[in-house]
Amino acid sequence: MRTTIREVRAYTVRGKGADCHDQPGAHWIDDHIATPMSVYPEYRDSRRSFGIDVLGTLVVEIEASDGTVGFAVTTAGEIGAWIVEKHLARFLEGREVTDLERIWDQMYRSTLFYGRRGVVLNTISGVDLALYDLLGRLRGEPVYALLGGPVRDELTFYATGARPDIAKDLGFIGGKMPIHHGPAEGQEGFTTNLSALADMRERVGEDFWLMWDAWMSLDVEYATRLAHAAAEHKLKWLEEALIPDDYWGYAQLKRQAPPTVLITTGEHEATRWGFRQLLETGVDIIQPDVNWCGGITELIKISALADAHGAMVVPHGSSVYSYHFVITRTNSPFSEFLMMHETAEEVVPMFAPLLLGEPVPERGRLRLPETPGFGVELNPEIPRERPYTH
Repeated sequence: MRTTIREVRAYTVRGKGADCHDQPGAHWIDDHIATPMSVYPEYRDSRRSFGIDVLGTLVVEIEASDGTVGFAVTTAGEIGAWIVEKHLARFLEGREVTDLERIWDQMYRSTLFYGRRGVVLNTISGVDLALYDLLGRLRGEPVYALLGGPVRDELTFYATGARPDIAKDLGFIGGKMPIHHGPAEGQEGFTTNLSALADMRERVGEDFWLMWDAWMSLDVEYATRLAHAAAEHKLKWLEEALIPDDYWGYAQLKRQAPPTVLITTGEHEATRWGFRQLLETGVDIIQPDVNWCGGITELIKISALADAHGAMVVPHGSSVYSYHFVITRTNSPFSEFLMMHETAEEVVPMFAPLLLGEPVPERGRLRLPETPGFGVELNPEIPRERPYTH
């Protein structure tokens, strides 16, 4: 008997969850970090001031005809819930759970007139991941088994946060910290950025990886100068220096950057077509977020494209959703762990408290359990709302 999809449901959650910026109180992730909005003084001190936390978490549940339920979470909030309930559900309900490719293609093609990237692709990603979770539960297998099985015994992590020195003590292979000052803050900001890097290099020693995340805040001239100055402090890579649409700028930055500093980006890119353009610029590492780029169905294609270009794929954050993919790919040799502790001084689950059973690395390493699907459950104590139905 065929197992089909009975119902698709979309919920929203506010507060800590899949939207890493939806944080109450003080948090390192909101501490004067350079952004595209840093050109405006009134929006420099806090990313929340320009609305980085407005979306919140989307939870997608998919129930099969036998009552089995798979789910996934992403950043899309109420907008995403509307898209799932009012538009995408028609492409799932009544279909076989295994129709992953057809479902993805129909979701993508049907939303082209208002989608292609951004919150629409976040939403499609959430649906796709929920389908993989459901299929894994139905087959009694972890998602990584559905993708061909692991190519290594465990995952190795670097940590993203405000304290790479503590990340070293916790056993991570490297630490990536935010750039706090953009071009609009002039030479003083430039000097302050370099001083922070020099200070951190002194704390962690010569061999620990140090990386910089610019979060789309720089221009080619500033990024080139910064990369050359940072090379003296053994910066491993400069991440997302430019806005995602400036492919020509990335090509120029790659040509002009010192050979010892890798140029990486892709967190805010989506689909194989976007990553094809990005890979043709020559960047060294692409960093798709599986919750945003189109889900696992699309990340498989993106990864194969990167492999053909000789580029590594190191997905952005995403917790278990990227772990199950990375463990199956030889061109993804390590993973990112986003330090969601308020001061980045402790290892806590990335999507806590929304998920139960979410694994975390110990001494920078993690063996994935054999639990079916993505191996996590929704915390029943976290309030969620279903703002729309169909």
